[in-house]
Amino acid sequence: MHPAPSLIAFTTLSGLGFGLMAWLGIDATPPTFWVAFWFYALAFGLAGAGLLASTLHLGHPERALKAFTQWRSSWLSREAWLAVIALAVNGIYAALLVFTGTHVALLGWLGAAIAGVTVFATSMIYGQLKTVPRWNDWTTPMLFVAFAVTGGALLSGHVRVGGVLLLILGALQLFAWARGDTRLSGSGTTMATATGLGTIGAVRAFEPPHTGSNYLLHEMVHVVARKHAQKLRMIAFGLFAVVPWVLFVVLPFSHLLAAVAILSHLAGTLIARWLFFAEAEHVVGLYYGKR
Repeated sequence: MHPAPSLIAFTTLSGLGFGLMAWLGIDATPPTFWVAFWFYALAFGLAGAGLLASTLHLGHPERALKAFTQWRSSWLSREAWLAVIALAVNGIYAALLVFTGTHVALLGWLGAAIAGVTVFATSMIYGQLKTVPRWNDWTTPMLFVAFAVTGGALLSGHVRVGGVLLLILGALQLFAWARGDTRLSGSGTTMATATGLGTIGAVRAFEPPHTGSNYLLHEMVHVVARKHAQKLRMIAFGLFAVVPWVLFVVLPFSHLLAAVAILSHLAGTLIARWLFFAEAEHVVGLYYGKR
């Protein structure tokens, strides 16, 4: 599918923000006063920037509030409600830490849980789509949550746990890439089923359905060369998993190396998320002979 920058920013930044909120919420000895202020400013800034970026992909951003009305059937609507609730609960918890130094553990755990569920809801916006077999798999929510939890651990200073999570995240991403490459062919959807002409013989593309482009081709059919995808996978894996692991686990800790590790993880996550969208084969592409 078309890898829109707004969606890449939305899913990456909001995941990091809510992941950081979750770690701050479950911390038995959380930061207070000014230290808490800067941690929560980063968490709310990342989550807020991601949520604002999501509205840029809407055809009519001024109608964004209508998304809240479809919570019974839409994961997008559920994600919107959960995001607001997560920001509110964590906001109250953060305010107590910043202004009074009061630690209400139950409120922190509640905020952490809602932040985690929000990331899961974001993943299900894509994971529910049966028309995109690569996404319609248990690895999609697992990856979204894993990226959020790992990024949140690194941002919150949980270095030892973050090192373990980087290994788990790397293994999960490699597995998801390998599994995703077979999802379309294993779904049973072909050009014959897409056109409905399979009953009269072999189906192949002779000419495209029309001479010009359209919305479906622009949004749903994006083809990235396999050789380029493999290179980008290696770059992404190195940046979000290998480099941070070496800087955090192998080398002696320093704030400069920690900053480099976090920036590397963010860059790798952005590339991996670009591939998440670019490699997703919507079955409508079969109708146009693009698969």
